[in-house]
Amino acid sequence: MKWNLNNIFFILGLAVVVVMLFTFDVSFVELWDHICRAGYWLIPIIGIWVVIYGINALAWMTIIKGNTDPDEHVGFWRIFKLTITGYALNYATPVGGLGGEPYRILELSKDISKQHATSSVILYAMMHMFSHFWFWFSTVFFYLILALAGDEACSLNTTVCIVLGVIVVFCLIAFYLFSRGYRYGLVVRAIRWIGHLPGLKGWSQRFLAAHAESLHKVDEQIAALHQQSRRNFYVALLLEYLARVVQSAEVLFMLLLFGIDGGGGIDGIMLTYMHSILIVSLTTLFANLIGFLPMQLGVQEGGFALSTAALGLTAAQGLFVSIICRVREIVWIVIGIMLMKVGNKR
Repeated sequence: MKWNLNNIFFILGLAVVVVMLFTFDVSFVELWDHICRAGYWLIPIIGIWVVIYGINALAWMTIIKGNTDPDEHVGFWRIFKLTITGYALNYATPVGGLGGEPYRILELSKDISKQHATSSVILYAMMHMFSHFWFWFSTVFFYLILALAGDEACSLNTTVCIVLGVIVVFCLIAFYLFSRGYRYGLVVRAIRWIGHLPGLKGWSQRFLAAHAESLHKVDEQIAALHQQSRRNFYVALLLEYLARVVQSAEVLFMLLLFGIDGGGGIDGIMLTYMHSILIVSLTTLFANLIGFLPMQLGVQEGGFALSTAALGLTAAQGLFVSIICRVREIVWIVIGIMLMKVGNKR
């Protein structure tokens, strides 16, 4: 990557960390009290993301292997690093992906061809979101199973049933759109769609005319993964779905900190973990619906407040979960930004 682009991303990330520090919903005194309350639990809360990012990196590597030529090779640690830095930049920019995905393409182009780097990054971004829809879709039925089993935290009424129905319809529409994207590619269609926005029609037409062959090849590579490398496709999807399940462990750690353990014992902890999965599902759904805010400021907190309240937790507990998650984000953004200056290829 060119020196100036690398530093632009680097400075942007540092600026966002400063913004995040001054946009907490609590004072620094209260923030410190929350951190002190978390205590040693901060270690597993932050540390679990090593596992999550590792799973993400494995999913991305699976896509790269199914989407590149046999003579092109990228090591796991290189992908692991780009995974962390990419997500750090995604947290730092509005409409997650405006920072992380271009950075990944530019860096990965040093290891494989630019077309393969572009299609692999787009495919991974698609897979990451595709797994979210499967996560939201499956947790609807997960919620119903818990409710029918008599779980007091999972009530069924008219409002809940309508919300669950809307989520199912929303996911089914997304599945259809993703299936078309995987079958025919989506880069050319996306640029044509951008041309319908005010003032961008001319740019869209010029860009398509100048890069038509390359864009069509990228679309062909996107379609090829699903059509010719189905094993890689489903393995990557399974890994990304697993990452969402593992992510729920950080909420479990915070609930256990409050003494919420479902009555104790293995069964109680498993029930609490199931509730944690539901909290993460509702929170990520809400956050992604309003993903145009930098670091989803206020959105994540609102998502946690809604999801924890829906499962019978207090507002204070919901605020604590959201604040500690924000602290974890800052830690990993700093790590990701610092990694931008480590092990770069010329």
